[in-house]
Amino acid sequence: YSGGLDTSCVIPWLRDHYKCEVVAFVANVGQGQDELVGIEKKAKDSGACECYVADLREKFLTDFVWPMVMGGCAYEGRYLLGTSIARPCIAEAHVKAALETNCDAVAHGCTGKGNDQVRFESTFSALAPQLKVIAPWRETAWTLRSREAMLAYLAERKIPCAASATKIYSRDANLWHISHEGGALEDPWNAPPEDVWMRSVNPIEAPNAPEEVIVGFEHGVPVSVNGKKMGAVALLEALNEIAGRHGVGRVDIVENRLVGIKSRGVYETPGGTILMEALRGIEQLVLDRDSMRYREELAIEYARVIYDGRWFCPLRESLQAAITSLARPLTGETGVRLYKGTATANRRRSPNSLYSHAFATFGEDEVYDQRHAEGFIRLFSLPSRIRAMLGL
Repeated sequence: YSGGLDTSCVIPWLRDHYKCEVVAFVANVGQGQDELVGIEKKAKDSGACECYVADLREKFLTDFVWPMVMGGCAYEGRYLLGTSIARPCIAEAHVKAALETNCDAVAHGCTGKGNDQVRFESTFSALAPQLKVIAPWRETAWTLRSREAMLAYLAERKIPCAASATKIYSRDANLWHISHEGGALEDPWNAPPEDVWMRSVNPIEAPNAPEEVIVGFEHGVPVSVNGKKMGAVALLEALNEIAGRHGVGRVDIVENRLVGIKSRGVYETPGGTILMEALRGIEQLVLDRDSMRYREELAIEYARVIYDGRWFCPLRESLQAAITSLARPLTGETGVRLYKGTATANRRRSPNSLYSHAFATFGEDEVYDQRHAEGFIRLFSLPSRIRAMLGL
């Protein structure tokens, strides 16, 4: 239950059609205090017998987002999975609340067109397959197909709602990101209007002077900003504020949904963009060539698994085990330069660095015998030489 128009209708609809008591479950994943103020009263005014609000912010970051960052995950190369990674965290707590209140079913307000229905229900199936799943938008009895119809439905039942008949964008927010869909964005030829953005300034209007932020990691987990140790929530909030004022973290993509539909999404992930860039800086120092290549291959599969809502499955656990192993030496600091919408690692250091100035220098050295390269090249190119000798 989010307190928005759709879920405000779902509660009385469930009571009307299933003749049941309804427990509202609210997940605080950092979507913003404005959305949570008075939400228990809203839920009960809509017909809920109880309302549970779970503060999942710390768990969301440490148990879900940080492992994803460690893996370098980006769906289709761009999307930092802000909505996708929140769903298993929310659904896990949803199931816990349902079991604690002796409910025999769980419900959600996702439409039949989106990815979220799959993500929620996959978690329900993995953690509590005995619970019946009710998805009103997929039921023929659900006739509320427009905002006007939903507002009329609530008005008829004298259920208060602050929503209006005109809503430009559909948004999803948490500590990691905020997404924007709908309105002018439904035409991929339209550039995003400036009123879309909420967490970042227009890069054109960002400060003319660059700013550097130093992020520290221990075993692939972010632990400090500018030398100050911080908990997960405070750390990401700090990076969101710093990156947002430089217009960092904006992404505009047309992505392939799991259900087969292409959708246009505009995302803001300011602090997350810094973290991804910073950890890649440590990787460049610490991981050898084959390990780096393998981590990049894992990232593609891991991003797909997260996007598809398969967090609670053996494949995700196996991928995580490999990524965690690769991340053990990822301890150090990266300086990230922020300027006009860009975040660029410009210095990095680690006690586990494999970089050797003595070997890498372009100046005179006494540790690398350049004559050794000849034998390496002959062996490396041997298959090509044999093919040429055979005239192939």
